[in-house]
Amino acid sequence: MSYPEYPEPRYLGAGGEVNAVFRPADTPADISSESGNRTSYLATHARTGGEYGLYRVDLAPRSPGPSTHFHRAISESFFVLEGELNLFNGEAWTAGHPGDFLYVPVGGLHAFRNDSDAPVSMLLLFVPGAPREEYFERVGEMARKGGKEFADFLVRHDSFFVDTEGFPGKT
Repeated sequence: MSYPEYPEPRYLGAGGEVNAVFRPADTPADISSESGNRTSYLATHARTGGEYGLYRVDLAPRSPGPSTHFHRAISESFFVLEGELNLFNGEAWTAGHPGDFLYVPVGGLHAFRNDSDAPVSMLLLFVPGAPREEYFERVGEMARKGGKEFADFLVRHDSFFVDTEGFPGKT
């Protein structure tokens, strides 16, 4: 059996560095909405040098989440921590439970929502890391503005929403 090669080394020092970053569990969320949703920036694009972005998202009961969309530059992965998260894989909705994982490659249609009467917590992983913080912080405001400004905002943040007519599992 042959195994794939490791990537080329990016650290060329001889003895390693002290550069790990610890984020305690009781760190307040970076974004809290009036609806009770919270987003915590665990590892940002800036922190990881663009390797990945990792976020904890806590959705209040009955949170709609984004409709069907895809990304041209990043993959997105979902790991359910608590509750029941409804995940759309481009064909069908699936109820995700703690420990369930969904990987969406670049270009993959996906959506998520909390249809339950209980909160949901999940990890979102974006690879490679993209500066998603502005997206999370301003998407509500920009959606209210609508029009070309919102459309440009979505394109700038690699978020391409689709007309779901004709797609199984229509959102």
